[in-house]
Amino acid sequence: MNKVGTLEQAMSRVRDGMTLMIGGFGLSGNPENLIRALAEKGSKNLTIISNNAGVDDAGIGLLITAGQVKKMISTYIGENSVLEKKMISQEIEVELNPQGTFAERIRIGGAGIGGFYTPTGVGTPIEDGKEKRMIGGREFLLELPLRADVAFVKAYKADPYGNLIYRKTARNFNPMMATAADFTVAEVEEILPLGQLDPDSIITQGIYVDLVIKGEFYEKRIEKRVHSQAGSPGA
Repeated sequence: MNKVGTLEQAMSRVRDGMTLMIGGFGLSGNPENLIRALAEKGSKNLTIISNNAGVDDAGIGLLITAGQVKKMISTYIGENSVLEKKMISQEIEVELNPQGTFAERIRIGGAGIGGFYTPTGVGTPIEDGKEKRMIGGREFLLELPLRADVAFVKAYKADPYGNLIYRKTARNFNPMMATAADFTVAEVEEILPLGQLDPDSIITQGIYVDLVIKGEFYEKRIEKRVHSQAGSPGA
């Protein structure tokens, strides 16, 4: 039942050509240590399912810049200029999803549901190749679940059984991704003894987590820093 392990054990689960889910929203809630280790390992032809692609030199951008990614399934890629260039040159396939659709596809992937109907995307390129159905006089699209071979998620605290607590907005996509992969690795900042986590604060139960590793270094960069300009005196 003790699921505490090492980065090396986590990397041993990743092979070329796999599909990975990686938590985070922008650079918030990224499993930084796992991403860096994967960049060092150099696995190729990966399909990455993540809300966005980080920036050129941080987050998932490290994998894209290194040429390890063949496909991104995301909702937004606007902060990564390397991905933009590779998408235009067709070096990387990019599948964009409306963010709510993306989240629900992951959720149902973890829940074992075969699909859902949504009006989002009707009448846009999103509907291309998808089944359409009239429900209550309105057109809906069938969206299929997303699952991965391996999920890398970031949590704040864990116990040896893999129960996880998240911190504020770093929670984002991590809990649902933890349920939607064949093997889930949780990177955490602190591992506490059994019984030290408040049961009411546990978001992801250990049944969903296969391996827990403790991160050693966090940069916690801000994806896009904006400074406000102070008003002139007397304004």
